[in-house]
Formats: sequence, structure tokens, C-alpha cells
Amino acid sequence: MSDNIFRDLQERLDSYSLGFPATKTGIEITVLKRLFTEKNAEMFLNMSPLVEEPATVSARLGKPLEEVAVQLEDMAQRGLLFRLKKGESLKYGAIPFMHGLMEFHVKRLDREMVEIVEQYFDQGFHQAIADVKGMFLRTVPVHESITVEHHIAAFEDARAILEKNEIIAVTECVCRKEKNILGKGCGKPLEACFMFGSMARYYIDNKMGRRVNLEEAIELLAKAQEAGLVTQPGTAQNPAGMCNCCGDCCGVIAAVKKYSKPAELVFSNYQAVADRDSCTGCEICLDRCQMDAITMIDGVAEINLDRCIGCGLCVTTCPVNAMSIKAKDAAVRRIPPATSSEQMMQIARNRGII
Repeated sequence: MSDNIFRDLQERLDSYSLGFPATKTGIEITVLKRLFTEKNAEMFLNMSPLVEEPATVSARLGKPLEEVAVQLEDMAQRGLLFRLKKGESLKYGAIPFMHGLMEFHVKRLDREMVEIVEQYFDQGFHQAIADVKGMFLRTVPVHESITVEHHIAAFEDARAILEKNEIIAVTECVCRKEKNILGKGCGKPLEACFMFGSMARYYIDNKMGRRVNLEEAIELLAKAQEAGLVTQPGTAQNPAGMCNCCGDCCGVIAAVKKYSKPAELVFSNYQAVADRDSCTGCEICLDRCQMDAITMIDGVAEINLDRCIGCGLCVTTCPVNAMSIKAKDAAVRRIPPATSSEQMMQIARNRGII
């Protein structure tokens, strides 16, 4: 297969969302060749990220409608395009590498593919994640760590996010599944990522996830947080999805965890507080913290606020209530964009694309 079309494909993907940067080794081309045939790469390059009907694509390409419709549906089922389904109407659109190509292959992973993707993350994509400074996923505190005094906004309450969505799908975490395939799994729950609305419908129709009611979704969220997973919805007030991530496997947390001040790279309006007088030095919080933000000094917990991302996991298991969360100063608190579309525009601005 010619590399030219795959280089064009890499450059197109690099203009979406977090990007898809080139590396010195060209491992990104190897990734794309595992995902796309030349025929599908050509079709992807002729697609818009704005969903379109097959007739529109057919007219643009000058190809028979039936032929185009069959290929678009096949690519959507393979996780190479997004499909929007409303009644009998089907529309298709191009997707980013993340969230998109990578996650849409959660049921199609094999060891060879995972090893190639791992190399790509190490050689280029971790930096791309860090560069957008929290505009992809944001951290919200564990529900049980919140008190009425916090006056927390609905978009920062994971349960409230679930409650406002009529269609909820749960899917396996692609990051932890990849680590499991490599024999490096952390043992934390796999079925812990939620999709909402039209994205949920796509996951359900493609058998990448299953529909759950609100009660089960809240139960799964509680299990995830009990296991020490950081809740991270998309950086929008009405996100298309919500992940529950760990520092061992998650591409996003693992990327920012490498830096000395991950708090600067994460969208979070809260931070943990340790009461030194109450702390008994049990060290439970050390294991709970996914960012290595807590150390023991003179036998009591000390929080490095440059590393704390305000998830609240340390709060819920402290046996003496020595840990709590507090809102950051008003001057540094941020309000996420209203929609996922506005989120993508902000990412593009942060990357200097627009």
C-alpha cells in the first residue's frame, strides 16, 4: 500500500480534536494501515466531520448512491466513521483519533494492534494530550466528597450529569482493556465508561456498549469510584461521554502524570485539603491518589497542590475525616464550554489551528 494516502490521512486526523501528530519513526502510519484499507482511507479523506447523508457524499464523489451508502455503513460498523441515526435517517461523519478511532475499536483489539498503539502513544500522542491542557477530559470530584457548602454546579457533579441524559450506554475502558491484553492490567473495573445521547446510540447499535438505566449507571459509577477511578467527563457542560480513569492505564492521566505539575494540565476546579491535626498517618490516601500528590511528612499526609487534580478519592476512604476538598480560588476556576462542539472549537484554538 502506498504511504502517500496514509500520510494525507495522518495530516487530516492531525487537524481534528487532540490531533494525530507525526513521529520520527513513522509509527503513526503503521497504526493507520492496521485500521484502514486504501479504499476506506480515500473515503475518509472525502468526508466532513459534520455528519452528512449518503446522497450528499455520493453527489460530491460522483459515485452511485448505493455503492457509497454500503461503504459508509461498513466503515461506521468498523469504527472508522461516526453514524448519526434518527428514525430512518442515517448520516455519517469523519472522526478524530481520540475520542474516535481508538475508542471505537474497543471490541476489535488484538495484541499486535495494542503494541503498535502503545508505541505511538510513547513516541508522540502523550505529548498531544498534555498540550491541550485539560480541554479533552476534565476531573470532577467524587459525589460523596461534596457537601452542600460547596454549591457545586450540575456540570461538576457526575451523578447530575448521568441524571440529565435520557440515553446512557456503558462500555469497556479501551485503555484498561489494552493493558489487560498486554498482561499489564491494574485489576480495576473494565465496564466504567459512559456515553450519552447520539454517541450512546452509536455504541449500542454497533455493540460496543450496552444501554443502562439511571439506577445501574449510578451503581457502576459508585463501583468505579470505590475502586479508585478518577471520574472524567468530556470538557463540556453537556458532554458526550464520561470516563473513569486510573493512573496506571489511562492515556490521559498517564500523559499528564509524567509532568511535575499535572494540576496545570488538568481542567479541575477543586483541590484536596489535609487536616494535619486529624491525620493519623494510616496512609490509605497514598494508594487512592492516582497522581502521586500525597506524601507522608512527619507521619501525616501532605498534599502537593501542583499534582492534585481534585478528584476527591482521598476524601471518601479517610477513616478519621482528615481529608476534604475545597474549591479553587475564583480567579482560577473555569467554566467548561456548553457543548462538545464548542469544546472541539476550543481545542482547535488552543492548538492554533483556528
